[in-house]
Amino acid sequence: MTVYLMAGGGTAGHVNPLLATADRLREREPDAEVLVLGTAEGLEARLVPQRGYELVTVPRLPFPRRPNRDALAFPARWRRSVTLTREILRARGVEVVVGFGGYASAPAYAAAHRERLPLVIHEANARAGIANRYGARFTPFVGTVFRATRIRHGRVVGLPLRREIEQLDRFARRPEALEAFGLAAGRPTLLVTGGSLGAKRLNQAVSGAIEAILATGWQVLHLTGDRAPVADPHLTGYRLLPYSDRMDLALAVADLAISRAGAGTVSELAALGIPAVFVPYAVGNGEQALNARDAVEAGGALLVADAEFDPEWVRGRLPRLLEDPALLADLAARMAATGRRDGSDRLVDLVLEAAAQRPATPSAGR
Repeated sequence: MTVYLMAGGGTAGHVNPLLATADRLREREPDAEVLVLGTAEGLEARLVPQRGYELVTVPRLPFPRRPNRDALAFPARWRRSVTLTREILRARGVEVVVGFGGYASAPAYAAAHRERLPLVIHEANARAGIANRYGARFTPFVGTVFRATRIRHGRVVGLPLRREIEQLDRFARRPEALEAFGLAAGRPTLLVTGGSLGAKRLNQAVSGAIEAILATGWQVLHLTGDRAPVADPHLTGYRLLPYSDRMDLALAVADLAISRAGAGTVSELAALGIPAVFVPYAVGNGEQALNARDAVEAGGALLVADAEFDPEWVRGRLPRLLEDPALLADLAARMAATGRRDGSDRLVDLVLEAAAQRPATPSAGR
């Protein structure tokens, strides 16, 4: 029996591929033991136990980005986190460490290196995060989602997708999905989503031009997120919800999506061949625009700057797209050509490749 430690968390972008990989690894190795290293504050604190995995925690420790009191305290806190993680590796007999970025990953990378354990890293974004760039110094086993990702030893494996997305037959599930959301069977559907928290810019632009969208004959499923609500005008064909815990059904109804360009969203839409209008989040290091690049360059998606996406843009540009079925069909085919559904298997292949190089004695005996 092999003992694996999956490290990462904080956001769904880290937790979802971690859990998809853990599930697939346990399917391939039913007797494997899988532990998850995270923090008590991140999304993993809720999702990991729900999925049936044991969560072990380390203190949340962001890398300092400016000279201040936290930066002065960082070296001592870093040493404590690495020491604690090494103790976990030894006590649990961990033989392979797999990291997905986030606060818990960097100490795991250092601990795995010092314990001489095989290390696998998965980078979901086109612009690699600081923890994964650090960890890639210690291993040749680095998987990426996007071709443009610049990270040492990176090889494209794709994003491990949730099983309900990986196996989704959109056309077979569409009748059920339309009924679930109260949408009409005879109309194409625009899906608008800014993620679980929502995107104020997307919500205001779409809601402010909703009459122009509905006038094209399309209907709209608009998932606003928790923090950026808009008023519901109660128009026929406009379904407004704060969130959906059945994103597989939301994707099953979608003929076109308007969304941010997080790695998970881009990967899911590409895997399912759903064309998109991507409006990258303007704050951060620009990774969302890079995430969308492959789909945009392939002709499967449009890219609109956050500052330009407003009701005027929606009224002036979107109807021309919605009223051109041939163009939408071409976009869908091109989008599908950029996607992959085998990210879980490809990453697990990489993990097993690394595991084959593990020492003959478990870490608990060192």
